[in-house]
Amino acid sequence: MKALVLAGGKGTRLRPITHTSAKQLIPIANKPILFYGLEAIARAGITEVGIIVGDTRAEIEGAIGDGSQFGFKATYIPQEAPLGLAHAVKISKKFMGDSPFLMFLGDNLLKEGLNDLVDDYKTKKPNAQILVAKVPNPQQFGVVEMNGEKVVRLVEKPKEPKSDLALVGVYLFDKTIFEAIDNIKPSARGELEITDAIQWLVDQKRTVIVKHISGWWKDTGKLEDLLEVNRLILETVEKSIHPDAVVDDKSKIEGRVVLQEGARVVHSTIRGPAIIGKDARITRSYVGPYSSIYFNVHIEDSEVEHSVVLEHARIHGIKRVQDSLIGQRVEVVKSHAMPEAYRIMVGDSSRVEVP
Repeated sequence: MKALVLAGGKGTRLRPITHTSAKQLIPIANKPILFYGLEAIARAGITEVGIIVGDTRAEIEGAIGDGSQFGFKATYIPQEAPLGLAHAVKISKKFMGDSPFLMFLGDNLLKEGLNDLVDDYKTKKPNAQILVAKVPNPQQFGVVEMNGEKVVRLVEKPKEPKSDLALVGVYLFDKTIFEAIDNIKPSARGELEITDAIQWLVDQKRTVIVKHISGWWKDTGKLEDLLEVNRLILETVEKSIHPDAVVDDKSKIEGRVVLQEGARVVHSTIRGPAIIGKDARITRSYVGPYSSIYFNVHIEDSEVEHSVVLEHARIHGIKRVQDSLIGQRVEVVKSHAMPEAYRIMVGDSSRVEVP
């Protein structure tokens, strides 16, 4: 079995962060989102992985390399434009050959891993195995309508959903999926939809089976979901302080806190679960639960909680930052200039909330 990982999306819902970096490489608990999926693929025993890449190919390839750090061989498959999930499968045909394969959306995270899914597929050998989860907002997902255990209909982002079963971003296919894609046409939004391809398999009486996930699943395409999955991952961390991390005698480390190499905590309180990245500096500050502070971040005279702060950011003199995603090299600082006012420079698609 091979794997196909989709890492070519533009991440429009996370702009402006994704104007300058791949959404799949935004860190969750100080590890790129994409790496969680790649590690799960390797643990499932898959050793050949095709990676669909777009405009951020150089960044994705720089992070993954040849795949050896994960234990597989990576092959990069360029997609000229985001023309749909089924289009991504279509252009992977040469790489896949006749092999069955697992398709994984690179910005999705699953609690339960992939081993059971892959083993189940190998045992049952269907034409397609799809993963579903009950969601409160099915109109935002591909939706599966069922009659008992039988798949009846798949609809991409229906305005009036008849089911609350959303397609999770993990699929397993055999080579018949390529025949299905050859027999569908682009949707109204100009994309080849994977739901249409699976529907073709259903209509042609091919074997399509459904598995319901038991643990949590998150599509991290929105800020709220990204912060939620950061919280869920941090819930699993154990206290760990690197030998090269420094904590002075005026500081408090409370609960499950990870301090990575070179982190410095001075006259501050860190309350877990939280993670402080390599060479980060926390000075006269409070970092509260569910915070991930990435590499080379400087936080001074500030409070941060339930937030993700990316590399080389600086937060200085800010009373409280909460429920936030702070991008690379961003400065959030208190101004002492007169007259007193908010002085803001933000990029396209930004959001600023002030008291």
